[in-house]
Amino acid sequence: MNSRKLVNFFIKTLFLGGLAGLITSFFVMSEQYRSNLTPFNFMELIGLIVFFIGIGLVFSAISQTGFFAYLFINRLGLGLFRSYWPTVQVLLIAFVVFDLVYFPYQATDGEISMFWYLLMSAALLGYGWFVARIKAQETNKRAFIPALFFMVVMTTLEWIPGLNTEGTDYAVLMIVTLLVCNTYQLLTLHRINPGKPAETAGNTKGKKK
Repeated sequence: MNSRKLVNFFIKTLFLGGLAGLITSFFVMSEQYRSNLTPFNFMELIGLIVFFIGIGLVFSAISQTGFFAYLFINRLGLGLFRSYWPTVQVLLIAFVVFDLVYFPYQATDGEISMFWYLLMSAALLGYGWFVARIKAQETNKRAFIPALFFMVVMTTLEWIPGLNTEGTDYAVLMIVTLLVCNTYQLLTLHRINPGKPAETAGNTKGKKK
């Protein structure tokens, strides 16, 4: 991948993050917008829009950091575990999905029903499964597990600051932005870097001689 493509990739991901953050804020922060509509306060509305675009850009930067960390982790895992790396990734996915239910539920001392944490984990796993299937169809079948690992494990790690905030507004704002950016990065990398399918698809085997 040349520098021009890399910069373009970076800018488009930033743009999507800012846009996703703004659009999501219309739903999860609607009360803040509504309070500045009656009575109408133009400067406050502009301030809110700029603020949430900025929040989206920050979350996008976190997503990109996680994505490049994932590329490094994937290569490191292949080197350490070799053919066992897919199995290790599946175990890590299962562990993270369990953690998304158990630890937040324990942190709230049962004040929030476990059903909501189960639903949250299932939604993240289901969305990751959907995106991983697209990745595998566009590259090769061996790309499925690495793609699922990225969408579930790496997204959860990136989401930790949002999970630690009080309330759900910023947690929702962050996870939507992260999923938009991570999906774009995962499904775009092999299109802009087609010369190295083994790296972009998470292939565990080398090229045939």
